[in-house]
Amino acid sequence: MDRAFLKKRAYPWIKEVAHHLECVTVIDENGKRKLPISASPEINDNSLNAWFSKTTNYDLALIKYTFKIAAELANELKLNGEADHWKKILDEFPDFALTANNEMMFSPSMTYNQSHRHFSHQMAIHPLGLIKWEDGLASQKIIRNTIRQMDSIGPGLWCGYSYSWLGNIKARARDGEGAAKDLQIFAKAFCLKNSFHVNGDQTKSGLSGFTYRPFTLEGNFAFASGIQEMLIQSYSGNIVLFPAIPVSWRDIQFNTLRTEGAFLVSATMKDKRVTTVTVQSEQGGIVCLQNPFEGNRFKITCATTPGKKSLETIGRLAKDEVIKINLTKGEKVVLSLD
Repeated sequence: MDRAFLKKRAYPWIKEVAHHLECVTVIDENGKRKLPISASPEINDNSLNAWFSKTTNYDLALIKYTFKIAAELANELKLNGEADHWKKILDEFPDFALTANNEMMFSPSMTYNQSHRHFSHQMAIHPLGLIKWEDGLASQKIIRNTIRQMDSIGPGLWCGYSYSWLGNIKARARDGEGAAKDLQIFAKAFCLKNSFHVNGDQTKSGLSGFTYRPFTLEGNFAFASGIQEMLIQSYSGNIVLFPAIPVSWRDIQFNTLRTEGAFLVSATMKDKRVTTVTVQSEQGGIVCLQNPFEGNRFKITCATTPGKKSLETIGRLAKDEVIKINLTKGEKVVLSLD
């Protein structure tokens, strides 16, 4: 929502990356665009078998994301010709490689057939969100089956950050129990008392074949990200509160988490019922909030302009219907059970 950043920095950078990818990719025998040679991070221990003649799901996810975002940003800047060009290039790439059971593969020639510390084959699910839970049953099947396959092959060669990454993926799949379990394992077995993530299983209880302790920071960041994914998501354009929490979490509160559209959201749940939600718009716009009040009557009041009649209302919507409120820049509203 920062127009100057979008115009001067974000789009020019993405545009150059998209131009580079357009230049280095080629058309294959099926008329699809591909990289001349492709890889998936550290698969097959960087041997010659780590390189593939067809584009891996890892590279394909990053490429598709680049052209998708390039088209989106060009559209936003009213550069219609450039947007159309990026969409055309995007459409020239193939679909992601899936097994017959709708599981993400390393590449079209290699299934996810080994325990590995990187889940890079499913980058399209997380973090890039090209395959989203909100897209419907087909995408949900891919997400569920890919997670099930990773769990079934197991954690023999996982590191700590593998658990925190998997916690994020399960949160995206609306699996609160699974997300909490993996994040708890990360905190219990892969962190020192000073909270440093050290890659290996410090409990030596079979949670990983690695028991060493090199400090790497990405696991801690991924843990924090996983908690936020459990508390709030906004990938469909609608803000969803507490989308992936375990049954045992009855009383929860969070403050000023940022969503798509530059909204700062705070929320409180007491005894499994959402009681208050505060939304502040940093840039102005329509906030779309999936109704968290389970059909109960709720009240909307403007916290920044007391007495503003247009936002003082009492309503009742079915659970999961969308509450839409048009906010000016800096404006804050409070939604609460009536």
